[in-house]
Amino acid sequence: MTTSTQHAGGADFHRVGVAGSGIMGIGIAELCAKAGLDVRVAVFSDASLATAPQRLAASLDRGVAKGKLTADERDAALGRVSFTRDLGELADRQLVVEAVKEDEQLKQDLFASLDKIVEDPDAILATNTSSIPVVRLAAATRRPGQVLGMHFFNPVPALPLVELIDSVLTDETVSARALVFVRDVLGKKPIPSPDRAGFLVNALLFPYLLSAIRMVESGLATAEVIDQGMTQGCAHPMGPLRLADLIGLDTTVSIAQAMYEEFKEPLYAPPPLLKRMVEGGMLGKKAGRGFYVYA
Repeated sequence: MTTSTQHAGGADFHRVGVAGSGIMGIGIAELCAKAGLDVRVAVFSDASLATAPQRLAASLDRGVAKGKLTADERDAALGRVSFTRDLGELADRQLVVEAVKEDEQLKQDLFASLDKIVEDPDAILATNTSSIPVVRLAAATRRPGQVLGMHFFNPVPALPLVELIDSVLTDETVSARALVFVRDVLGKKPIPSPDRAGFLVNALLFPYLLSAIRMVESGLATAEVIDQGMTQGCAHPMGPLRLADLIGLDTTVSIAQAMYEEFKEPLYAPPPLLKRMVEGGMLGKKAGRGFYVYA
């Protein structure tokens, strides 16, 4: 294995792979491209192969419109990102970030595949999971010491925080490299989080979101009134129901279920209303309808 002296920091990552092209995957790809890295995104459907580049371009265009980057910087970032349907094209990557939906079996299968595909023995395999303990994904590989959590927040280009989660099997050198990469290359603010369902932020956030959903379910207040109370009374930038819509109600159910399975505490259990909404296709902002209706 390469020594820690040779891998003194995250600047040794030049070729980054992203597995998944949803909201988080595209956001991570954009962030890495703007940092000057060669980014390859693996998508999992022909439809995504067509739509993912369009969503990346649209996000960068919004950055230009807001004055956050120039047209030349946008074009340069676009030129650094390629898309593929072949997971095998991530073979030469030095860091791969998994960003598929919050399904433990799906993620385990993906990590087992990446373990066989990625050639560099010093490559880091990171997961953007919101709730699944990292050690369960690491155990699907033959290099569990190279696996850690790198949990970004939505929208990735805008929010500064990244949770870094070591499993009990993560090598210290890997942790150090990931920290330098996130902090110095991507310009984010990393914090260490424990390898337990929900990690740090969601362990605090989700009881709050689920409590707000239960208030709607019981008829105590409408989503609008609850959100108004928290934004105007507690100075939150967004109310809990609109935030749940932004996260995605299907993702909210997955995270809540993972936390409930780990801790068996009722405050983590997804409310029936939330499950019925997801079953009915009301997934939040991405679907045009959740606790609110979106144009």
